Amino acid sequence: MDQKQDINEEQIDGYVKIDRYDQARIDRIASHYEAILADLGEDPSREGLLKTPERVAKALQYLTHGYDSKPDEILRSAMFKEDYSQMVVVKDIEVFSMCEHHMLPFFGKAHIAYIPNGYIVGLSKIPRVVDSFARRLQVQERLTNEIRDCIQDTLNPAGVAVVIECKHLCMSMRGVQKQNSVTTTSAFTGEFANETTRGEFLKLITSNLS
Repeated sequence: MDQKQDINEEQIDGYVKIDRYDQARIDRIASHYEAILADLGEDPSREGLLKTPERVAKALQYLTHGYDSKPDEILRSAMFKEDYSQMVVVKDIEVFSMCEHHMLPFFGKAHIAYIPNGYIVGLSKIPRVVDSFARRLQVQERLTNEIRDCIQDTLNPAGVAVVIECKHLCMSMRGVQKQNSVTTTSAFTGEFANETTRGEFLKLITSNLS
C-alpha cells in the first residue's frame, strides 16, 4: 500500500533540504502530543506551542526511520568479490539512538571490523547499517548484537567485531544523574573470539593514526 508522502524542499544557501514524511502518521502522533502537552499543565493553544505537536511528530518519525530500512539489503547493494583476508576496521562511527525505556536519546561512537571471506563491502555501507538499527527505539546491548549479526549473516566473513560507546541521557538527565558516565558494549564472532585478533582490533580502535 502506497503511503502519502509530504515532500518539503527548502533552499538555503544553495543547499536543498528534502524531508519526507508519512503525513497520516504525523497527524496521528501530533494529536496525541497535543493531549500530552495539556496533561503536563501547558496550554497547547498558546503561540509557542501551536506547531509543537507536529514538530515533535516529525522529529520522532525521523529519529525512528530505521524501521523503514533493510540493513541486509544495504550491505548487499555494495558487495564485491575480493581476495583480501585481513581485518577491515571502520571506527568512530557516530551513533544517535533513542532508549526504548524512557524515549530519551543516547549517543556516541561505534567501532566495527570484519575479516573478509571472499567478499568486501563498500565502506559507506557499514555506517548506514549502524544508522538503520540505531534509528529505532533501542537498548545499546541489542543494537550491538544486531549490527554484528547483520554483517555476519550477510557477508559471511571470517569474523565480526563491534564495540559501541555511548552516553545515555536517561542516566544524566534523570535517575542517577551521572553526567560523565559512558556505557561500552561489545560483540564478536569467528576469528575475533581469538584473543590475539581481538586485541589487535581493540588496539586499532584506540590508536590515533593522524
